[in-house]
Amino acid sequence: MNHFELHAGELFCEDVSVGAIARAAGTPVYIYSTATLERHYRVFRDALATHPELGTPLVAYAVKANSNLSVLRTLAALGAGADTVSEGEIRRAFAAGIPAERIVFSGVGKTEAELAFALAAGVSQINVESEPELALISRLAAELGKHPAIALRVNPDVGAGGHAKITTGASASKFGVAMSTAEALYASAAADPNLRPVGVACHIGSQITDLAPLEDAFSRMRGLVVRLRGQGLAVERLDLGGGLGVPYFDQPDPPTPDAFAAMAASTVGGLALELAFEPGRILVANAGVLVARVLHVNERPDGRRFLVLDAAMNDLLRPAMYDAWHDVRPVRPRAGPLAPYDIVGPVCESGDTFARDRALSPLEAGDLVAFSSSGAYGAVMASEYNSRPLVPEVLVRGGAFAIVRARPTYDEMLAREPLARWL
Repeated sequence: MNHFELHAGELFCEDVSVGAIARAAGTPVYIYSTATLERHYRVFRDALATHPELGTPLVAYAVKANSNLSVLRTLAALGAGADTVSEGEIRRAFAAGIPAERIVFSGVGKTEAELAFALAAGVSQINVESEPELALISRLAAELGKHPAIALRVNPDVGAGGHAKITTGASASKFGVAMSTAEALYASAAADPNLRPVGVACHIGSQITDLAPLEDAFSRMRGLVVRLRGQGLAVERLDLGGGLGVPYFDQPDPPTPDAFAAMAASTVGGLALELAFEPGRILVANAGVLVARVLHVNERPDGRRFLVLDAAMNDLLRPAMYDAWHDVRPVRPRAGPLAPYDIVGPVCESGDTFARDRALSPLEAGDLVAFSSSGAYGAVMASEYNSRPLVPEVLVRGGAFAIVRARPTYDEMLAREPLARWL
């Protein structure tokens, strides 16, 4: 359930007309459903809770999927933690009310300034991705008088994901330390008086639609925990990342959270560990749509129809970057036979194409369309390419809606760029 349904011939988000939101906020615009956000979080959390052998895991939402403060606050109110990959994301988590003890700091290239901030803020756990980073954290901890909890992110050499660019667990990827060196590095950290190694972590990819690679990775991580404990080293936590895929419309359904939780229980249950999971896309993707307006329909002599929208690749990058598939729904469908359209934006690049030969009901200039499953990696990846203002974001709750990030004016955009003093 995603709470975007047709009522009286028009698409609604919960109890609010999508057309009314478009009139108030303009287009293109991202719209998020509070009811969907809350439902998806509860389904994921409750699936884990049905397996006592998993304990009470930390569900640390992957902020990079959608970092809007109102989205974060909605999830924080349900008890979500935060998986962060930058100082900015840590600050957003704090601003949304997520306490330091529920914040994990991940990322392959943390800067010295970011690590110093995380240490001073007292985040729950820093996931260490390399030997040089381990040395840097040790030095900073000594200088700042801190004794941080760290987890060693391990590359289990199990790659998975919906696209090569979001597969992070294979040996050729840049993330984590090799399994073959993990035990020695963990022992080194345990001997360091400035550090407190508390566990190990992994994350093998995003939009994973098969449990087999996850099960393989989890089993390898269980073996690592057993070996480390066999050497007399304390291992209190196991962070298993995220990556579970979402059911994009008209695409094969991925495993359910219930199936995922059962697999996790069978592989890592009973280890007497504090477990952490980092769902992102699965919580927010189907909670959001991008609404765009048809500028015109350009029909060629050969019959090809280009549906030209006011949304572009800078507003929704996923199709251009990942060949991603999004269902496109007319907000007020017209009667008539379906016809194929190439759905494109106004940016002067051929890559500014959302879909080819997509069968849609008749559309005309001024009509609205909604890109489903756009709540993840949509607004967060948007830019001002071609000096196009950033797309606004709207949150709906029942019969109410609020603009939770406004579209900047052109004057505001230009004011951010003062001329060099010699000009």
